[in-house]
Amino acid sequence: MYPLQNKIALVGGASQGLGAACAIRLAAAGATVIVYARTEEKLKQVVGNLPTPLAQEHSYLIIDTQNLVETHKTITQFLEKIKTVHLLVNNTGGPAAGALYTTSVADLKLAFESHVLHAHQLVQLLLPGMRAANFGRIVNILSVSIKEPIDDLGISNTIRAGMAGWAKTLSRELGQWGITVNNVLPGFTNTERLKYLFSTRAEKAGVSIEDIRKNIENSIPIKRLGEPEELAAAVCFLCSPEASFIN
Repeated sequence: MYPLQNKIALVGGASQGLGAACAIRLAAAGATVIVYARTEEKLKQVVGNLPTPLAQEHSYLIIDTQNLVETHKTITQFLEKIKTVHLLVNNTGGPAAGALYTTSVADLKLAFESHVLHAHQLVQLLLPGMRAANFGRIVNILSVSIKEPIDDLGISNTIRAGMAGWAKTLSRELGQWGITVNNVLPGFTNTERLKYLFSTRAEKAGVSIEDIRKNIENSIPIKRLGEPEELAAAVCFLCSPEASFIN
């Protein structure tokens, strides 16, 4: 009934949107969930709303993915108390929209650090516990831009593709220890990030946000946006023992 009983999950970007939805779903499946983001007040609210069917004690960490040194310190101290994290959901807010050719080297470097290097550091810190448990799930919430770049999302297109190569490489290296690595590529999902992207498109096109939304919905076979809870269901399955051959 609770496939993630006795499992500990670390979920990034969990103060809202997809991250929060994933945290809720994992908790409902029996996992003890630690959420992290930058805003403590929002994290407290998320933790307060997490299900506790097995009387789990959920918690949060304040982490800025752009600060690798502080993140390393925070996670290291956390692991002194909780030796093993079985489930890692890498979810980091998308970079700002804009053309790639106008993007500064500094902005591209920052995005690389907060996505690829942040995720890599987490995996290296959590790997000893996963190996000892002979069980681990690493799920990266990326973007459909991995399959086809999205106009005006130059940084995101570049960084997400880098994450995909990183994840595929790890999946081949870590599978021998019962650790799987998978990517989930959200399409148009009803989040604050999507509202931001819609507003950017609307402003450039000189039309209303509602017009942009309707055009997008008409391009989707089921004629609506996805909901965070639907993506969270997929993430939860990939974190479960039943998904042991999906890698």
